[in-house]
Amino acid sequence: MEWLIDRFKLAGDQAAFIHEGRRVSYDIVLASIEDFFLRVQNAGIRCGETVAVVGDYSPEVFCMIMALGRNRSIVIPLTRNSVVEESVALSVSGCEWYVEFDASGRQPTITHRGIASNNELLANFRKKDSPGIVLFSSGSTGKPKGILHDFNLVAQKFHKQRSPVVAIPFLMIDHFGGINTILAITSSLGTVVTVADRSVSNICSAIEKYKVELLPATPSFLTLMMASHLQSKYDLSSLKRITYGTEVMPQSTLDRVRIQFPHVDLLQTYGLSEVGVLRSQSREDGSLWVRVGGEGFQTKVVDDVLWIKSKYAMIGYLNAPSEFDSEGWFNTQDKVEVDGDYFRILGRVTDLINVGGQKVYPAEVESVILDVSNIQDVAVFAEKHSLLGQIVVAKVVLVKDESLESVKKRIRKECQIHLSSYKVPTKVILAVGPLHSSRQKKIRKE
Repeated sequence: MEWLIDRFKLAGDQAAFIHEGRRVSYDIVLASIEDFFLRVQNAGIRCGETVAVVGDYSPEVFCMIMALGRNRSIVIPLTRNSVVEESVALSVSGCEWYVEFDASGRQPTITHRGIASNNELLANFRKKDSPGIVLFSSGSTGKPKGILHDFNLVAQKFHKQRSPVVAIPFLMIDHFGGINTILAITSSLGTVVTVADRSVSNICSAIEKYKVELLPATPSFLTLMMASHLQSKYDLSSLKRITYGTEVMPQSTLDRVRIQFPHVDLLQTYGLSEVGVLRSQSREDGSLWVRVGGEGFQTKVVDDVLWIKSKYAMIGYLNAPSEFDSEGWFNTQDKVEVDGDYFRILGRVTDLINVGGQKVYPAEVESVILDVSNIQDVAVFAEKHSLLGQIVVAKVVLVKDESLESVKKRIRKECQIHLSSYKVPTKVILAVGPLHSSRQKKIRKE
């Protein structure tokens, strides 16, 4: 990690973070890393011990993670709204030390927990004398998996310095994408702008106030932004690039974003906690076709499913068998179409709806429904059916009140124009709450 800390020394008083309005320079970041490193050593935290760090994005949380990396500890970053329950996470990873930040995100308390782990993967990793980082899957398709990475290898991807940028990190620090984003910004000596509440209005306000140049977001967030029309109430002219990933982007949402931000580059990103985040290039603005790969990555398609081989791959799962084959290839479970070097991601195999043997991709149906008037958001998913196996269900959020029968009639009419009959929703539900998680990712279920 020393090369990254040495790079920070080049930035001096330049802003590293603007955290809820508080400016923190790279000089202060360096001083905080050194202070936390001494605290870690004085507390008796040894190389290879597991350390849970609880707190949302803040300069100090980042500095503590960096300090523990210097100490060659194994870090388990958690937020107070983590994707898995803290007790579940720590039962998998163990927790010899527990670092909790106060509500301000500035002051840590270090306590010894002594929850040892007899995990064989951790035991073997400790022999490398390298810092580790453990992240957890959401467990949406089963038991949450603890994913162990070599922290040096995760950071090494950013050794080549790129142009600095002012950016808002969208994903949380307990998510691989969150770690990836914050390392990408700071390794380029850019500025991380954080907001306490990732609502559309707060994000737009921060972009306007701090002249944010890069917005990495989810398709669900961009769908909400387009429905809110708040982008027209703020000065967002500083934006140079909007990136989107973690789920399939509806073409209708992408079309709206392109119209609203004609001078902004739109880039689809792609990555998984198991293999890292690949470099990507959209075929053109407004296109869902993307080329992914870059140095350290290989891709192939088997039976319309994308497989990846990565130099930056995880060490392994702490509580599950490896999903890499004998040659190091990982099955992403993402169905794709191929056009030369470009892929169009259709959706996860687990999200597919099987209607009498015919496959339906939820994102394709959602894209059509989002073009229906009075629809603010939609989630499409499967429901069991005695004859067909499954039927297509659409849960919608309305802009203003309307009867269910009226909404259903208009949705079915629009879908019948653009989709095959088996893709048309058999059932429509009016939602009483948001259709996305606190991380702005679509929830596709009843």
